[in-house]
Amino acid sequence: MLIAHLSDPHVRPVGELYQGVVDSNAQFAAAIAHVNALDPRPDLMLLSGDLVDHGHAGEYAMLARLLADLKMPVLAIPGNHDEREAFRTAFAGRSWLPAGGPVNYVFEDRGPVRIVGFDVTLPGQHHGIVSEEGAVWLDHVLAAEPTRPTIVMMHQPPFDTGIPYMDPYSCREGQRLAAVLARHPQVERLLCGHVHRVMQLRFGSTTLCTAPSTTTAIALQLRPDARPASYIEPPAMLLHHWREGTGLVTHFVPIGTFPGPYPFA
Repeated sequence: MLIAHLSDPHVRPVGELYQGVVDSNAQFAAAIAHVNALDPRPDLMLLSGDLVDHGHAGEYAMLARLLADLKMPVLAIPGNHDEREAFRTAFAGRSWLPAGGPVNYVFEDRGPVRIVGFDVTLPGQHHGIVSEEGAVWLDHVLAAEPTRPTIVMMHQPPFDTGIPYMDPYSCREGQRLAAVLARHPQVERLLCGHVHRVMQLRFGSTTLCTAPSTTTAIALQLRPDARPASYIEPPAMLLHHWREGTGLVTHFVPIGTFPGPYPFA
């Protein structure tokens, strides 16, 4: 099973740039074209939040136009830049979308890997939280399939990255989530977005991976007095490849056209 994982496209209304600098819509369109052209083509695409920039209807209309070109099913969760009800309207009719409340769901109809969407966003806030109710829901869902390989997808990562202008907006009460995951070793990955960078660490009984953005990269600055900064680096994505006997292998994939292929390896 092959799973494309994109994050933080920050789609804008037609003709508007992200932060007045980057054509995030064109970047996301290029990412979709790149995923469509992969051989073999992925079975699913995951979008781990901040699909649009301000949660406005015009942005979600643009998102729908862009996703119409995608040649595989898409699963998404909201991020802190999304508006939950507008998000729900944009994805109306999808089998995985819950009717109300947090966008928590289980998708298990496309292959051997079970996908759990876990919404930790707080409307009107930039940080997230693992609530007691959310932790109970996740524990129950994971206990229902204790041997099936599973991916849990959320937006804000539940750890401090060391980047001082990002950590106030992380997911709080991460110890609750770690305690749940420690009871469920079938969870192959905990996938996050939000930080516009690739990071990975051990968390609970699994590996946590954050995805890059298709739009900008938040600067990796670890000084406690560092000021917020971003770069326009090559956009990228993650590709998760499940094989029986191997498990889940995660690849970092730059998006674009590069010199090659050359006849050597």
